[in-house]
Amino acid sequence: MRVNGKVARMGQRVDPDLDEVTVDGRPVPPKAGFLYFILHKPAGVLVSHQDPFGRPTVFDLGLPRELYYVGRLDMDAEGVLLLTDRYEVEKVYRAWVKGTSGEEALRTLRKGVPLEGGSTAPAHVRVVGLWRGGTVLELTIHEGRKRQVKRMCAYVGHPVMRLVRMRFAGLSLNGLGPGEWHPLDEEEVHRLKTSVGLKGPPKSI
Repeated sequence: MRVNGKVARMGQRVDPDLDEVTVDGRPVPPKAGFLYFILHKPAGVLVSHQDPFGRPTVFDLGLPRELYYVGRLDMDAEGVLLLTDRYEVEKVYRAWVKGTSGEEALRTLRKGVPLEGGSTAPAHVRVVGLWRGGTVLELTIHEGRKRQVKRMCAYVGHPVMRLVRMRFAGLSLNGLGPGEWHPLDEEEVHRLKTSVGLKGPPKSI
């Protein structure tokens, strides 16, 4: 990333109305930091700008390609995906897992699961239902490790069969069908900024 032709410094702040920002030589539109989209990512779509194997990506759904996705969802997972700048925020998932989740498994998930790279942070976990193959769990986490929810559930002996991110930074699917998206309205943008501590321009890069 460059600002006015110079390599951007960590923590440097820019004024989108005065400074020219480029990424990989391509100019970032003046309002790039102020566009927010919420997408109901369908299963079978990759969270990536492009894929060397030709698999469909979220940007094949018609979203502006200058956006950046916040966090990831596995290709076979579905649910809320936010596209804007990156911030670490609360994520709420529904996981359809095999088996009946007992209190011991729930306590382990809540306390933290030892994964490669260290134990996960404490999570809020509760049983929200049953299905013919096992249990439906709701997990609220703040980290963004690769395949984290699936790895956590596998550790306690409950492989995930279906995974849906229900809320992200206070935003929900709110009636969006798989593959549908819309720009955030003013109320949603305010909620998002409050959640991640944004106060508007100038913004850090």
